[in-house]
Amino acid sequence: MKVDKSLFQALAQFWNPAYSCFTFGNVNLVPTIKEYMALLRCSKILVDKVYSKAVNTPTFLKRLMNITGMSEQ
Repeated sequence: MKVDKSLFQALAQFWNPAYSCFTFGNVNLVPTIKEYMALLRCSKILVDKVYSKAVNTPTFLKRLMNITGMSEQ
């Protein structure tokens, strides 16, 4: 998958670590269970574990960067 680095960096600016979701003004974009399943390529059982534990933001960002093929700089 080819990822536009500038677009990815722009999107990263909207990540709100305090709420562990993307925010655009007053709108929060929290993924649904189905979206987590598609994003993380895992079964519903694994996704349920995501909702039962506090989100580890650095781990989530590393996983997201891994999926999109980007590296930390």
